[in-house]
Amino acid sequence: MSSDGIPKEEKRRFPALVLILVIIAVFTAVAIFLIISHIIGPSFLSDIFSPRLQEITAEEFSFDIGRAKMFASFDNSIAAAGTLGIKVLGTDGIETLRDSFRMNQPAIANSENYYIAFDIGGSSVRIFTGTHVISSLEANGTVVSASVNKNGWFCVVTQDGGGYRGVVTVYNHYGSDVFRAHIGSGFVLSAELSPDNKHLAILSFTETGSRITIYDNIDSEDEPTYRFDYSGGLIIDFTHLSNGEILAVSADLLFTVDSQGNRNVLYSYHDNRLGGYAYDNDFIALHLYDYGIGYQGRLVALLADGTILGEVSLEREVLSISAAGQSFVILKTDGVAFFTNELDEYSMTAESLSAAGANRILALRGDVALATSDNSAVILRREEEH
Repeated sequence: MSSDGIPKEEKRRFPALVLILVIIAVFTAVAIFLIISHIIGPSFLSDIFSPRLQEITAEEFSFDIGRAKMFASFDNSIAAAGTLGIKVLGTDGIETLRDSFRMNQPAIANSENYYIAFDIGGSSVRIFTGTHVISSLEANGTVVSASVNKNGWFCVVTQDGGGYRGVVTVYNHYGSDVFRAHIGSGFVLSAELSPDNKHLAILSFTETGSRITIYDNIDSEDEPTYRFDYSGGLIIDFTHLSNGEILAVSADLLFTVDSQGNRNVLYSYHDNRLGGYAYDNDFIALHLYDYGIGYQGRLVALLADGTILGEVSLEREVLSISAAGQSFVILKTDGVAFFTNELDEYSMTAESLSAAGANRILALRGDVALATSDNSAVILRREEEH
């Protein structure tokens, strides 16, 4: 008999009894879980750890400017280009600009201060802000593409004939022609002027792949400073970075080209299919599909120096992706998801999305986006957590 009055042999049994009770409790919990899982489905636990669902309001906006509408945005304004002209609304839905003219294949782009609308295959070009048309012109030749920088200087790519495969004309913010580059080989796809109005980059397709042609000072140079050839590969898009380098998106690589024409690979996705991409300033988001596994893939967020901010897996088809500042938004077949630059997700379900048939998404801010189709435009606002 121990000092506490409990026989020693019974006292030795207590730990064993506790262990037996713990084991029984664990097996009981597992059995209950299996029964519940069979009833309510395998998503029981995944729902607990699903992305945060927040209330998102949807408000329809009216852009009555014809068909084939395309959209762009900056500084709390939303611009649309359609077959009947251009229109700008504030994020409060109030119209701030309208200009009526005909376009067969409207397109629109923007910088941080200006919009440019143009007619692909036509000749009409408009430079405008949220409230005023700055320049209006009819290009010489058939317009292929156009771009505008933050100072209102813009580039127009045309097919002029005369033995040239493409012509790039640079205009200042007054709409005056200040530089012209004639490309004799390949097909010119696009051109972009640097923020300081000095460096012109031109993307073209060649017989062997893609080429970026650089003019380092359009005030004094008639011949290119260098040409970067991407043999056997396809460069889809490019832009000027804040450090003076060129960021290029190809079908299998994300890379930069420095002032000497040297390539620096930021991210390789040879084993994936590029589903989409978006960039804003020096932030880039990539959507990559896994080959042969349905719509399974991943999102990758990184900086222009190659620093990877995060990766997250996806199992749904992504229709559109867009970036604004240090965040981005994707439109999936089952809803819309907002992401921070470190891929912290805030999502909404398809049932909450009133933009029926939406097939494009445009990020306006980290908590506001525009879901669009040819017939609808809906502002989606993610309510902040309290």
